[in-house]
Amino acid sequence: MEWFEAVLLGLVQGLTEFLPVSSSGHLEIGKVLLGVETSDDLLFTTMVHAATVLSTIVVFRKQIWDLLKGFFTGLKDIKVENGTLVCNDQTDYLLKMVVSMIPIFIVGVFFKDAVESLFGSIMVVGFALVLTACLLFFSDMASKPRKSAPAKENTYRNGISYWQALTVGLGQAFAVIPGLSRSGTTISTGLICGVKREVIAQFSFLMVLVPILGETFLEIVGGEFGASSVGALPLVLGFLSAFLSGLFACKVMIALVKKARLSWFALYCLIAAACIFIFA
Repeated sequence: MEWFEAVLLGLVQGLTEFLPVSSSGHLEIGKVLLGVETSDDLLFTTMVHAATVLSTIVVFRKQIWDLLKGFFTGLKDIKVENGTLVCNDQTDYLLKMVVSMIPIFIVGVFFKDAVESLFGSIMVVGFALVLTACLLFFSDMASKPRKSAPAKENTYRNGISYWQALTVGLGQAFAVIPGLSRSGTTISTGLICGVKREVIAQFSFLMVLVPILGETFLEIVGGEFGASSVGALPLVLGFLSAFLSGLFACKVMIALVKKARLSWFALYCLIAAACIFIFA
């Protein structure tokens, strides 16, 4: 892999990880266009994913610090009263994040080989992009306020319930398919379930941190990297490219989810899928 290919793929990963157009799908498209062998770049793929995780941590550093500080200071006050768990807001939020991780944990443990077999197929990416577009269109329609029926007030603690967190987690589990956008699927699922835009934007980006970091750790200790054909310079440049573009895309996506329609991204996904079906 040449250095400019690493920069381009890192740029693709950083931008599409947060925008609802599927980072894994666009990485597969980029590899096909650049002629990069997918069997040789597990280390590179892990590096650019780690870069986007780091960009998420930087963007949400204040919220993450508040959650961790609140959790540890509130440990002594956790108790069960009348069958109900009593805890502070930060602990409640983290518990809901844990609930959202259950589906992706099950997929990672029991269906890892089946998921990995889908990578490398550009047609799978095309069909998954169509599904992403449908989700984005439907979530826009479902979350649009209706004049005849005023929007219901979300009274759940932290703006999201445990069953909503689990449902969003199911969306994340299905998004392991290349071409099915993780951010698009989780945000769309949350909006369809009635979670407010600003709440699901933050929850969607924070809930993925632990699964990605856990997967990276398991790959490192499991020795799955092996001998990599990617040099040190492409790795570093790809990481920096993904990190910087991820910072930009994360901030942009947060603003877009709060105000803009996701249907425009759905249109892009349909165009990208059409190009795959025509030219692949």
